Amino acid sequence: MADIVIAEFMDETSVHQLQAKTPVLYAPDLVDRPDDLRAALGAARALIVRNRTQVRAALLEAGPKLQLIGRLGVGLDNIDLEACAARNIAVYPATGANDAAVAEYVVCTAMMLLRGAYRESAAVAAGSWPRERLIGLEIAGKRAGLVGFGGTARQAATRLAALGMTICAADPFLPASHPAWQTAARLGLNELFVTCDVISLHVPLSTETRHLVNRDTLALMKPSAVLINAARGGVVDEAALADALRAGKIAGAALDVFEREPLDAAHGALLEGIKQLLLTPHIAGVTAESNVRVSGMIADIVLRDLKLG
Repeated sequence: MADIVIAEFMDETSVHQLQAKTPVLYAPDLVDRPDDLRAALGAARALIVRNRTQVRAALLEAGPKLQLIGRLGVGLDNIDLEACAARNIAVYPATGANDAAVAEYVVCTAMMLLRGAYRESAAVAAGSWPRERLIGLEIAGKRAGLVGFGGTARQAATRLAALGMTICAADPFLPASHPAWQTAARLGLNELFVTCDVISLHVPLSTETRHLVNRDTLALMKPSAVLINAARGGVVDEAALADALRAGKIAGAALDVFEREPLDAAHGALLEGIKQLLLTPHIAGVTAESNVRVSGMIADIVLRDLKLG
């Protein structure tokens, strides 16, 4: 029986590091086999997941010996923290390990959305030459608005500032005295939506942030502005966003996270065919390098907590 169960993909060097110390079940497809996952937890002291595994009370009950949950990432909305606390199960996210990857995703999508020149490869290859239609905007001189100003947002801010953007942020939980505000203008949420050209979301999913971006907030944005969500899916009302994009009320958006993942047929149809919308499958924080950092951090924590180091 496995002492550690890994239900989603992990860097194999870190998997081998764990296997050298104790029995490990590494099955990245366990997330799609819930009955097998529950059966595998009978003797496990540690469970390692990404964002798809729903660690709720029913799953925890299948692991009477569980001592800790390792999260290969930072968001914890797929983990029932109260249920874990009631069982004295520690929960460890890989804080900071994928900040650079997400920050680079924000920069990349911001530039693609503003420039708008990268969606016509097939037309150009076929002999079309749509130069006038593809004249876009420069990122330099624009205002970046970061909703939430934690570690990932600050790394994005550093990179965007280096490209000539003015940095603004809205974060009511970050004290006004915090040194981070020396690098960004501190705005209220509505002012940020009204005045910024690139708006990037960096908040967890909670009761307060669900559909934080909705028809009202989208109506505040400039017609030339773009929205990036690499935070959590439920933060954006995707139906409202699709309507705003189709009506030309905002210039573009990039979504890396969704209210349901993977998208079902109805959900996909809602977002399908919008040229100014970029969709990626929850990979903003996942690069070859960040996978090594995230996996190594969680492996070290698991070995330490299980006293296997």
